[in-house]
Amino acid sequence: MAVSISAVVLLAIVTFLLIKKGGLNAGHAVVCILFGFYLASSSIAPTISRAVASVAQMIGEIKF
Repeated sequence: MAVSISAVVLLAIVTFLLIKKGGLNAGHAVVCILFGFYLASSSIAPTISRAVASVAQMIGEIKF
């Protein structure tokens, strides 16, 4: 659960910065949000969730 909340916050910040600095149109952001909602209810959602969790685990295991 903590991984998905962190990912949501990170993606929200990136989207906000792209709207303000990168020329992303607010309409494009709405389309991306709607795409995310539809993708989350699709049959591929568990696969995406496992992939994101695996990447987060790999990043967490990196020793500096």
